[in-house]
Amino acid sequence: MVATGPTRKGTTLRNQARSHPDAAPAAARSGRRPAFSPAADVIGSELDLDLTGRHIVRALTPGFCDAASVYLLERWLVEENAYAAGDPPHVAARRLALRVGAEASAKWEGILPVGEVIVFPRETPYARSLATMRPQLLDAVDAHTSERLRASSGDDAAIGRLLRTVSFLVVPLHLRGAAVGFVVCGRGPDRARFLPEDAAAVEALTARACVALDNARRYERERRTALAIRQSLLPATAHTFDGCRITHGSVPAGHDTIIGGDWFDVPPRPGGRIGLVVGDAMGHGPESAVAMIQLRTAARTLAGIDITPAELMRRLDTLACDTPGASFATCVYAEWDAQRHTCTLVGAGHPPPLIRGPDGRAAPVTLTSAGLPLGLGTGTYEPTVLEVPEPALLLLYSDGMVESRQSDIDQGITRLAGLFAQAVDASADITAPDTLHAGCERLLHDTSVTGGTDDRTVLLAALMPSSE
Repeated sequence: MVATGPTRKGTTLRNQARSHPDAAPAAARSGRRPAFSPAADVIGSELDLDLTGRHIVRALTPGFCDAASVYLLERWLVEENAYAAGDPPHVAARRLALRVGAEASAKWEGILPVGEVIVFPRETPYARSLATMRPQLLDAVDAHTSERLRASSGDDAAIGRLLRTVSFLVVPLHLRGAAVGFVVCGRGPDRARFLPEDAAAVEALTARACVALDNARRYERERRTALAIRQSLLPATAHTFDGCRITHGSVPAGHDTIIGGDWFDVPPRPGGRIGLVVGDAMGHGPESAVAMIQLRTAARTLAGIDITPAELMRRLDTLACDTPGASFATCVYAEWDAQRHTCTLVGAGHPPPLIRGPDGRAAPVTLTSAGLPLGLGTGTYEPTVLEVPEPALLLLYSDGMVESRQSDIDQGITRLAGLFAQAVDASADITAPDTLHAGCERLLHDTSVTGGTDDRTVLLAALMPSSE
């Protein structure tokens, strides 16, 4: 091999040209199959950065090398695009995964923790690999890494094993012409040194891994964005008002579903009244999320005006007419007045609320009018006023709690009412926060209620009439 870099402390830097993207890897041309484990076949099977990183190092160790690690550029993780290849004075990279032999990662977590961000100077093989987009072959661990490991871990025996590496390989991770990170492989004195075809084989592996890492990064960014939007729209975990205590919960329909059309809120009303609202914009994904945001914002704004519940719903209907994606959204609104012992309900094509009295029995509220969905411009919404002289539980919920492919919605409401009656112990204090929370969780996660094909949302309120 031809040395293309300086010799420092017995370490020779040997750069090997990266195979042409249209050419077969050297390992394939030679007929030699690299000793990658079956984990290589599952790289990209999950949209999860950490899991993809673990798949990469498991593919490499212990069959191909004695130790392997994956690093991703910090700027690539936090920004939309990586920078073009260049020669910066230093690079900051986060350790995504590490594996030494077949040992459990927990053993190394305290020594070389996953998630640690390290700054690599320009003269290191890591920075050079990123700048040149070419693998780096070395005869030992580079001086910078050796000094850093010795300084951080002293005479730790495990670190000593790594420092006895006699062949060191750094392969850049690059995507669409931009560097995004690198993979590091090491072999001890009992194994053959890395050859150019080994570097080419790892390049082929990392080319596929880069796509998987990018997909996982994009998914996680979208997931964080969706969660941030969702959390910003939700009321606090629990609410306590004069004459009312509230808890709530929401479960997405599927594992990958973060934002759907369900929304709910607990806006305060003039005169000490409390508003409770649950709605459902049709569909899932960004479009329904935007409609959900706009409907919830409009409902909260209208709740601050001293208008009747029926008028509030009529104005929300008018606003929904001009809101893309909000047509045919359903909604139910309840307003609790603890001083007057009344709960006023207005529906807009939404399943009726359930009420559970002191005797423990639960039943759907018979609304004066079910009302038509929002965004149709009907303007006809009628209030239903309930007298609530004693403490009671009121349940507002999304249609995902009662709709099922196996039965019609009326049967679903009947099932939910039965579960509602059992969800809270009849002998328990229904106004206690723990009692409400436990009841809410049981309602959300009982699989007998729904087939799980839609988001499930519940808003559970303990109505406590004022004694004054």
